[in-house]
Amino acid sequence: MGLKKNFEGEIGKYFTDSTAWWPPLETPAENSPNIIVVLLDDVGYAQFGCYGSDLNTPTFDKLAANGLRFANYHTTALCSPTRACLMTGRNHHASGMACVVEFAQGFPGYDAIIPHENGFISEVLNLNGYANYALGKWHLSPAYENHDGGPRDHWPLSKGFDRFYGFLAGETDQYHPDLIHDNHQVDPPATPAEGYHITEDLTDKAIQFIKDLRAYSPVKPFFMYYAPGACHAPHQAPKRYIDAYRGKFDKGWDAWREEVFARQLASGLLPEGTELSERPSWVPAWDSLSDDQKLLYTRLMEAFAGFMTHTDEQVGRLLQFVDSLGELDNTIVVVMSDNGASAEGGPSGSHNEKYFFNFVPESLEENLRHLDDIGTEHSNNHYPWGWAWAGNTPLKRFKRDTHEGGVCDPMIIHWPKGIGTPGETRHQYVHAIDLKPTLLELLGVEAPQIIKGVEQNPIEGTSFAYALKDKKAPSQHVTQYYEMMGSRAIYHDGWKAVVYHPPLMANYEDKEISKRSFEDDIWELYHVAEDFSECHEVSAKFPEKLAELQKLWWIEADKNQVLPLNNQPGRYYDRRFRRDRYVFHAGIGSIPETTAPNLRNRSFHIAAEVSISADQNCDGVIVCHGGHAGGYAMYLKGRRLHYVHNFLGAMATTISASEEIPNGDVVLRAVFNATGRFRGEMNLYYGDVPVGSGVIPITTPISYGVDPFAVGYQRMGAITPDMPGKAVIPEGVLHRVTIDAIGPTYRDPEGEMRAALSQQ
Repeated sequence: MGLKKNFEGEIGKYFTDSTAWWPPLETPAENSPNIIVVLLDDVGYAQFGCYGSDLNTPTFDKLAANGLRFANYHTTALCSPTRACLMTGRNHHASGMACVVEFAQGFPGYDAIIPHENGFISEVLNLNGYANYALGKWHLSPAYENHDGGPRDHWPLSKGFDRFYGFLAGETDQYHPDLIHDNHQVDPPATPAEGYHITEDLTDKAIQFIKDLRAYSPVKPFFMYYAPGACHAPHQAPKRYIDAYRGKFDKGWDAWREEVFARQLASGLLPEGTELSERPSWVPAWDSLSDDQKLLYTRLMEAFAGFMTHTDEQVGRLLQFVDSLGELDNTIVVVMSDNGASAEGGPSGSHNEKYFFNFVPESLEENLRHLDDIGTEHSNNHYPWGWAWAGNTPLKRFKRDTHEGGVCDPMIIHWPKGIGTPGETRHQYVHAIDLKPTLLELLGVEAPQIIKGVEQNPIEGTSFAYALKDKKAPSQHVTQYYEMMGSRAIYHDGWKAVVYHPPLMANYEDKEISKRSFEDDIWELYHVAEDFSECHEVSAKFPEKLAELQKLWWIEADKNQVLPLNNQPGRYYDRRFRRDRYVFHAGIGSIPETTAPNLRNRSFHIAAEVSISADQNCDGVIVCHGGHAGGYAMYLKGRRLHYVHNFLGAMATTISASEEIPNGDVVLRAVFNATGRFRGEMNLYYGDVPVGSGVIPITTPISYGVDPFAVGYQRMGAITPDMPGKAVIPEGVLHRVTIDAIGPTYRDPEGEMRAALSQQ
């Protein structure tokens, strides 16, 4: 039996001659501020009202008016890497997070396993008396952990957070989210018909967490990481928020961008002399579009704008509650984005982004048929890249690119008790790795050398606490490298060298650029201290400066585990968790696509062991993968076996048994024989007795998206109207499901990468 050590009381033979002792609680410094970090998703440089847009964002605008607006804040160009930077204060490759977690590769900078030597800010604050809460999108645990049966080494509660409510993947349906509460899966507390939306749910939980804390302690400070799915696709919001923007974008992206730029200049956001970058050739002029194209593209932008305003309102509701406690003045509020606006809607946008994931062309007519669904629970919409380009005004390119449109984003800091003159703009160069050391300096907390017995790596970020008081202070973050799937850049003391070398599927400019050798890359040079929007390429004028920066990039790359360079992230993915036979029992938690049975484009057998008594209701899903926008399900209805394949929400093919299931113990089998690429024949059996067959003319080629695999129920929206809601199979009916995947898997690494990256 172990004995407690370090007891400082006295233990006598009896309590009368003993002295009790309690170890002191970890307490922060007196009047330590609360911290709320609001991390938005895929929000471009120009998409807040206070950054020049005409989107209605009164909460964010008020925070900027009473706080500070940062004009030169930078990220990594993609979500998981930026989030790793924010949490650890280290560069993304140094944390193994070169790309998104779904595209981990077998190299130290790319394995998506953040080392314990890179402790999270929540772990540091935990040691200093803070309560820590995470809400919304996590996307920081390796994909194989995002499973109820797997380890939780990198889930929020293992990283210093006391509570978590949100989702682990890169995106989720706003009406049918794949929710986690603390360390286990839960269902949403209401349905879309009852008015459910995840952002409202997150705010409800955030407020509840604070209420619970104040019931426990009236003074304990908290750190809250509030990271909604907004404004990542699907762009979904309650109808009234979208309707409020009807007609507001009829002018088109060219005129809208000009107006935004004028407001940015007038407000002092942009450095003097900043020019508006030109419209690239791959973005069509608005005036060149047909009336039908304009109708669709404006409706998709209205949905995005409504989503943004709805999110702003929910953040406002959270802050109003903090204010009602009298604590807002001493709460550090940081609002930021994780990367630039997203071009993943492609040139035309979509009512269902799973078309884009799967390289399936989507006609204008098909999109127009779903015009009224856009933004609702029946759509998985994304706007066209013309609006993303405008959302990054005045910058070049988009999310995933290392030009400024991908890496320069909005950031607001509000802290009435600690900021100098409010309402000002700061132009100092800041990067996501700088947030952690800044917050620690503001709190007067030393970064610990050891966390949970693990010696810590040095923090690589530079505190910008100095900038809160002094707008004229020179930037202290002088050098910063960038790398994202082959594209690279290096910033150093006002200069930036950058090269565009994206994966083939992400190349909207010239496919040959992606195929060339890295040695043949063409580097560009910009003096961004004077040319903020990268309008003037000056490598011919300053070849020595370009050579200096290229050399510096390689030094930083070697130091931060950036090598080997690779713009094919689907090539070295983690195959350790793939197998050809799976055995599941009813009632398991859902499984993400990365570790679920891969039945796409190959033959397979599904065998379900069931017990059915006479006159028993046995309706429900046996096994399924996907949701209303695409997937498959094997299910029981009317005491018959059915199999449905939902192709991208556009065509559902159902094969049904011709007779009822016999009473007693039966093995129900669905046998798919691939007869060609993306097609095959489905046969249904009760035991060995054939009861149904049919042709599935087209199957999903690459991805069902983030909607997971489940046994005994469906996790997300209904895959078929025949099985609405969760479609939970009655208890005692289903015992075990065995799935055999047969033959070689058709793989499309480029397509898989496109699907995974579009969900980040």
